[in-house]
Amino acid sequence: MTIGTELLLGFTIDTNAAELGAALSSVGVRVVRRTTISDRADEIRDAVSQALARTGAVLTTGGLGPTSDDITKNIVAQLFGAELEYDPAIWDALRERFRKLGREPAERNRSQAEVPHGATVLANRWGTAPGLWLEGTPGLAILLPGVPAEMRGLLRHEVVPRLAARGAGQPIISATLRTTGIAESSLADRVAELEPDLAPLSLAYLPGADGVDLRVTAWGLPPEEASRRLSEALALLRERAGDHAYGTDGEDLAAVTLQAAREGGIRLAVAESCTGGLVGGRLTAVPGSSDTFLGGVIAYDNSVKRDLLGVSGQLLSRYGAVSEPVARAMAEGACVRTGAEAAVSVTGIAGPAGGSEEKPVGTVWLATAVRGDVRASERHFLGDRSEIRHRAAQAGLFMLLRHLRYYLSR
Repeated sequence: MTIGTELLLGFTIDTNAAELGAALSSVGVRVVRRTTISDRADEIRDAVSQALARTGAVLTTGGLGPTSDDITKNIVAQLFGAELEYDPAIWDALRERFRKLGREPAERNRSQAEVPHGATVLANRWGTAPGLWLEGTPGLAILLPGVPAEMRGLLRHEVVPRLAARGAGQPIISATLRTTGIAESSLADRVAELEPDLAPLSLAYLPGADGVDLRVTAWGLPPEEASRRLSEALALLRERAGDHAYGTDGEDLAAVTLQAAREGGIRLAVAESCTGGLVGGRLTAVPGSSDTFLGGVIAYDNSVKRDLLGVSGQLLSRYGAVSEPVARAMAEGACVRTGAEAAVSVTGIAGPAGGSEEKPVGTVWLATAVRGDVRASERHFLGDRSEIRHRAAQAGLFMLLRHLRYYLSR
């Protein structure tokens, strides 16, 4: 449970919930519900009561500071019938922390030294608000501060070890197959009949701007068995996804593309218009890319397409910048001007203006050149300007990867 009105208003992004889910699953704790609530006393009381009634255990973040809206500790203490007791050791530690920073704590910080009777204090080495571990008739309540760095430190060093020692269960382990260039529904058509064979693993489809991730999860299995079953499941899914599958878990398409080029002794370049350097940025974000990626040209204006990439003015005037002939010429020009053996080009209309009936916003032409073999593809992407540019960059990398794989397999 993440507590804070700022989370509901959208002023602060809730990163705590994601970190909590990953950390708790690693020791076999199943999170059955995530809730975000405001700093109102009645809402905190209701939400914590319902959570304890549902599972007997709740973990909260936020509301442990010294200000008037920090009331989580008080509400939870009331639910457990535990009086708040002043702990001078906490106050002394807090004063020492402030003195190291060259100042004294405010009198209102003294409230952070008040602890519900019977609670275990989780020492906070990363901030001023200690965490609390409170058990009683209602169940187990773990209270952590909302500041992400403080929450993270207490979670890893105080909470997870305690839960693991209680024998929470087998780790919940997941593995992911990454796909791109195929719609979620089309991928489901390929994979659906496999789902019964994946049991007892569960399968989730996770669509995003980069593509669709297929995540399989092992619940309550011994680690060795879980690992074996996950590997078998990924192999089955990869077979069905075909060449739309490009990696697993956190693998990035740019890194996979660079590796394919590296193994074939092929150097890469880019020529970008509407993506404005996103493809090159993706490639150079990969450590070690300098041994394979030479560089590129951001040819946003037609004059740059002519002068730096050698695209003829005749092609531009006859077909327009967003066209197959221009995309092909851009890819070839990138190879000629950089000395690369392969290149990808992107030219399109990202919007919100600039579209026409013939070429609406979202129209993108991609081209790849691999040692003289040039291919082009027209794509139509939905979304706002940022989404169209992101999807175009992903599609360009995927087209280049497929072309490289085809060339190298001959």
